[in-house]
Amino acid sequence: MIIVNLDVMMAKRKISLNELSDKIGITPANLSILKTGKGKAIRFSTLEKICEVLDCTPGDILEYKKEN
Repeated sequence: MIIVNLDVMMAKRKISLNELSDKIGITPANLSILKTGKGKAIRFSTLEKICEVLDCTPGDILEYKKEN
């Protein structure tokens, strides 16, 4: 199972959903889908932009956990 910790990183960097969506160039609705973990995929270019703006690595945003 992939856990999305985007909301945690956004809180640490004190950036809002709307501000991040403006900076990376996707709609707030699409960013919200990613943030809540409901997305089925993410483009590497989008992940790269998120990491650039939040000054983090993909591992700070995405986490793998085995399902029991």
